[in-house]
Amino acid sequence: MNYLVAVLPDRIQAEAAYLALEKEGINSTILGKGYKTADEFGLIDPKDQAKKQARLMATWLIPFGFFAGFTFSLITGLQTFAWAGEVGNHIVGGLLGAASGAMGGVFVGGGVGLLVGSGDALPYRNRLDAGKYLIAVQGSETLTRQATKILRQFEPENIQGYADTNGV
Repeated sequence: MNYLVAVLPDRIQAEAAYLALEKEGINSTILGKGYKTADEFGLIDPKDQAKKQARLMATWLIPFGFFAGFTFSLITGLQTFAWAGEVGNHIVGGLLGAASGAMGGVFVGGGVGLLVGSGDALPYRNRLDAGKYLIAVQGSETLTRQATKILRQFEPENIQGYADTNGV
């Protein structure tokens, strides 16, 4: 399955492009104010994905970090925290390892993507928030090429094609 997304500056051009595609027998979807939202269309929110991934990584890395920190303290026999005693030192080492696991979960699991954003979904969401309209077409490669020719007549701000290789 191939996808084509074009960004148009206003509702009038989006409707005209939609009608031109419809005239050629190409089904498309308009996203924007008064039409489908990004969530209704299925445009993923990168922040939600990053939060989910960071939580998943933290679920595994925090216990692993605790075990690794506890084991390291046990093996080395370091008495870093004299006030904690022998067993307390190992527990503090485990807690420090768990904290390191939590940081790893955030950074590796998607926390950076949460702060910076990633992928094309965020720019499209930003354009929708700015009052622009998107025309989305999905279908075969031939269909998306035909749609590209039609949409170029409307001088979109951006036109981008995607190929979904998951189904292959």
